[in-house]
Amino acid sequence: MTDTTNAYQVLARKYRPETFADLVGQDAMVRTLKNAFAADRIAQAFIMTGIRGTGKTTTARIIAKGMNCIGPDGEGGPTTEPCGTCEHCVAISEGRHVDVMEMDAASRTGVGDIREIIESVHYRAASARYKIYIIDEVHMLSTSAFNALLKTLEEPPPHVKFIFATTEIRKVPVTVLSRCQRFDLRRIEPEVMIDLLKRIAGAENARINDDALALITRAAEGSARDATSLLDQSISHGAGETTADQVRAMLGLADRGRVIDLFQMILRGDAAGALTELQSQYADGADPVAVLRDLAEITHWISVVKITPDALDDPTISPDERTRGKELSESLPMRVLSRMWQMLLKALEEVSAAPNAMMAAEMAVIRLTHVADLPDPEALIRRVQQAQNAGEFARGPAVQGQVPDHAPQAMRRARPAPVVQPSGAATALAVSPDVLQGYPDFESVLELIRRMRDMTLLVMVERHVALVKYSPGRIEFEPRLNPPRELAQRLAERLRGWTGGQRWAVTVTNSGGAPTIAETREAEARAARDRALALPIVQQVMAAFPGATLTNITRAAPPPTVVEDLAEGAANPHDATQGPVAEVEEWDPFEDED
Repeated sequence: MTDTTNAYQVLARKYRPETFADLVGQDAMVRTLKNAFAADRIAQAFIMTGIRGTGKTTTARIIAKGMNCIGPDGEGGPTTEPCGTCEHCVAISEGRHVDVMEMDAASRTGVGDIREIIESVHYRAASARYKIYIIDEVHMLSTSAFNALLKTLEEPPPHVKFIFATTEIRKVPVTVLSRCQRFDLRRIEPEVMIDLLKRIAGAENARINDDALALITRAAEGSARDATSLLDQSISHGAGETTADQVRAMLGLADRGRVIDLFQMILRGDAAGALTELQSQYADGADPVAVLRDLAEITHWISVVKITPDALDDPTISPDERTRGKELSESLPMRVLSRMWQMLLKALEEVSAAPNAMMAAEMAVIRLTHVADLPDPEALIRRVQQAQNAGEFARGPAVQGQVPDHAPQAMRRARPAPVVQPSGAATALAVSPDVLQGYPDFESVLELIRRMRDMTLLVMVERHVALVKYSPGRIEFEPRLNPPRELAQRLAERLRGWTGGQRWAVTVTNSGGAPTIAETREAEARAARDRALALPIVQQVMAAFPGATLTNITRAAPPPTVVEDLAEGAANPHDATQGPVAEVEEWDPFEDED
């Protein structure tokens, strides 16, 4: 048989807190419980909630020991400082006390399991002061099990106490929460976690540098159990002295400094350098998903530093990272960081679902470098407005009446001389008739909209504008078919922008409008259909195929002109003037031979 007396015990269990003084990072809860014990105001039920590894079950056991501790002399009462040496403290620590029952709700979820508790609460404790029920992962109980527990939980016998632990407090019914004292266990702060790991490493005579401890603390995400487990693993991995590079290799992480280098290459738009760095980190053992996650973490960190510079004081950050992070936060605008954050979130989803994570990560880096120097929509609009105000479209100073080189052809037909206002005269928006004469009718306005490719405005004008009166620079129409309220304003603004700042007066009236473009088009289609149905050949087809409908009418191509015939004859190797040329039948290789 194997001797188990000296079996190795993992650090997470070996250094599990035994008293409230040993709990780290939960000062508020410890103070409340100490005051409750001192005032003899011990609740009938407690519920502990928090992320994994913050001490929920450990706290439950400490409370159980404190309630049942009798001291070294056997005369003590409930205390927040259990002695750890009396029979009850030792039995509870070893998990064998008959009056302290731990139940895992993940494996015992039904009403039958709760019925056992309900039936046993009426019997007093066998040897201890209180009979205590510790239910771990209590949110896993079924709805019926919760309902069965309510009455006993609300009015338990004086010798019974309940302690619940859960990571999903929202899944616990409010009827249960209202019967318990709730304690939210916080994530352990990085400074406290690093001190805890240093004490454990010193007790184990293990040498591990501060950078390695910072990496472990960051990976633990506030969980003491995760941190001690990673410390245990890193001590074995280092086999003597553990460095940050060894911990990074153990966790599959990329070097933080190299990730910042990659971050800067992406922001510079250096796609080749970024891909080379990504491939180098991948060759060194870094996971592509971890690299993208680190990029997202750096983006978030720099954004937070930009808003709250105190974030630079994080003890898990090295001095070099702190200096570079400060420089990046001062040089990068928030819109660039926000855009990169959104693209990295999308990239993480793609990499997780892609069959080849590295290929997906490379495509994500290429996209990020491509948009690195693109302006955001606000900056782009501002640039266009500045260009218009500066007269960039005219390639020179902005002069009233001057027509831009990029304007439509109708606007370039006439370039009037600049209009000079007399000194002291009232300033007015002058309309240059010479420019507007390039739009003699409403059809020319429609052609301008088509040329500018504003399809939304074109559809609205064709469908809702019933023209009443038109003159160059002035449009009066009757709205039809419930148009958008801002149609007149939008049409005037677009025409003004497209005609070099010339003012267009667009007004709305209640009557007198001609048919809209869409109505005219529909009327023409109906007339063409009626003419087609009146043709004798069409009537014969309809009679031959009962139930047939006319679905579409296509205009036939016009016959070729004499010039087109001559051009086609010139392209023919035979003389086009010598009459028709005999057609050569094409040979079909699959045709059966006679």
